[in-house]
Amino acid sequence: MELKQLKAKSAAELQAHLIDLHKERFSLRMQKATGQLAKTHDIRRVRREIARVNMLLGQKK
Repeated sequence: MELKQLKAKSAAELQAHLIDLHKERFSLRMQKATGQLAKTHDIRRVRREIARVNMLLGQKK
């Protein structure tokens, strides 16, 4: 998701999105551990999006 779209969300929506991202990251880690992960770049994408959401949550407080 782009930064502009994330900035338009409220703090509650960002928290919900953050939870979804953590679940996705866990799923990707399990796929990597079992050798089923085809797109390894997804782990990096999710990790960076988690950082973006955390940054925006810090700014909104």
